[in-house]
Amino acid sequence: MIERLKRFINNGDLRKVRFYTQLITFLLFVYGGYFAISFGSSFPIFVCPFNSESAATCYLISLQHQLARPTEVIFSMASLGVLIGLVTFIAWFAVLNKAWCGYMCPFGTLQDWITALRKRMGIRFSTYTQNEFENLSKIKYIFLAIILLVPLFMGLGMLDREWFHAFCQMCPARIISPMFVGDFSQWMIDFSSVTIMILTSIGVAFAGLFFIGSFVKKRFFCFFCPMSALHYIFAKFSIIRFTKEGDKCTRCGDCYAVCDMQIKDIADDVISKDILRDDCILCLKCVAACPEDDALHFDIFNVKAFSSTKEGFAKRMGIEKPRDKK
Repeated sequence: MIERLKRFINNGDLRKVRFYTQLITFLLFVYGGYFAISFGSSFPIFVCPFNSESAATCYLISLQHQLARPTEVIFSMASLGVLIGLVTFIAWFAVLNKAWCGYMCPFGTLQDWITALRKRMGIRFSTYTQNEFENLSKIKYIFLAIILLVPLFMGLGMLDREWFHAFCQMCPARIISPMFVGDFSQWMIDFSSVTIMILTSIGVAFAGLFFIGSFVKKRFFCFFCPMSALHYIFAKFSIIRFTKEGDKCTRCGDCYAVCDMQIKDIADDVISKDILRDDCILCLKCVAACPEDDALHFDIFNVKAFSSTKEGFAKRMGIEKPRDKK
């Protein structure tokens, strides 16, 4: 019975599973407020509260609010609130690891839908060179530093309140999320001060860049997402593992060819058992594309939940007989 279930999962159509999962979770997180659904304020994806009907709040905005308190408050019993927020974030994150990005994040889903539109129009996608990829991948850590340091500097009195949730002022989610419920009011530049004018101008520019970039490049914004950087810091706490059996890998490159995030290690690294990288969104397209038994597998509590198999690969590719029976 268990073997039949494993075979059913490993031979399954991942694209359909992912499409319907993304569709359902997009509706749930973006419109859940209409049904009084709330998952709290420490959610590990871009569920933006500037959308009044959002079913949760992105942890990054909560974190900025908590860290912006005066230093003497941060180092008082009030710090318990910061700790609870962090523990709640880790608890949510531990359930799915970076699969939150690949299956649950409304902004990731929106980028995939824009990619699907481009494909229908017959326009080829663009890619980064390896050097560009390595340099651009660092930007998300700069954004994460802004999220952590700006509020702390505010608490120390080194920055004024104009810097309040500075990253959110620049974040495209603040502008785009309300559009899902017909609110376009965030598409504006606030001229109330020079600082706010600069931050909101950057936000509008990033929102425009989000649509243009996502049309020509798969998962364009995910390369720069500070939530992705924060995920990777806590990846070891997750019950999910993404594993590679290097001795079973033939370095055919199929996994790299289907990777939306251009992670070269997935094909080249035959030493590391833990193959999760900071840019990975755990979409598992690489597992589905791998033609070798158990070379790549997605584990829950160290039990293989989805593995690459010759049979699954042949079925997904429309090959009548698995390669080893030819």
